[in-house]
Amino acid sequence: MSEEPKVKVLVVDDHPIMRYGVVAIIQARSDMSVVAQCGTAAEAVALFREHKPDITLMDLRLPDRGGVEAIREIRRFAPQARFIVLTTYDGDEDIHQALEAGARGYLIKGMPHEALIDALRKVHAGGRFVPPPVARVLAARMPGTDLSSREREVLSLLVRGRSNREIAQELRIKEATVKSHVSVILMRLNVTDRTQAVIAALQRGLAHL
Repeated sequence: MSEEPKVKVLVVDDHPIMRYGVVAIIQARSDMSVVAQCGTAAEAVALFREHKPDITLMDLRLPDRGGVEAIREIRRFAPQARFIVLTTYDGDEDIHQALEAGARGYLIKGMPHEALIDALRKVHAGGRFVPPPVARVLAARMPGTDLSSREREVLSLLVRGRSNREIAQELRIKEATVKSHVSVILMRLNVTDRTQAVIAALQRGLAHL
């Protein structure tokens, strides 16, 4: 009787200890195999092309660019690619962006390792894996809070402590335009001032330090 082929997994995480731990958990399973591992988005794209894994485990925070961008790039040439995000980020915007990009599962680091194996099996079988804590955060996401790409740029600069004038100079737009963007950001985030906007942005994953 021939053995079932193993589920091929690519592990992407820039923390070596975390990555080796995840690899060890997967390799201990008789029905799974880690075909490659790396710590950057660029390596993830190259290794995906080389190994064509069944599932890619993707961290969101990588040194060269975000995991969501890497997912989008890979899905441009491999639309059927399956991803599970494994990250410390638990903000509703992080989750929304990852699932929107095409991730089929979302795991927070610190969850039991059984959840990782369960996620791999469910996603490989064609399903999704969004555990209850993640689903609750996503369900609580306010409708109509999507920011435009320009508003996100302004918000990320607000988080870095830039004034309206500095933001205008950096983005090469008028200061009055920045004020307009800030007003929209405050309204969409349902806050009353810049400090609250920064706190909300960091909590929800709209921006990161």
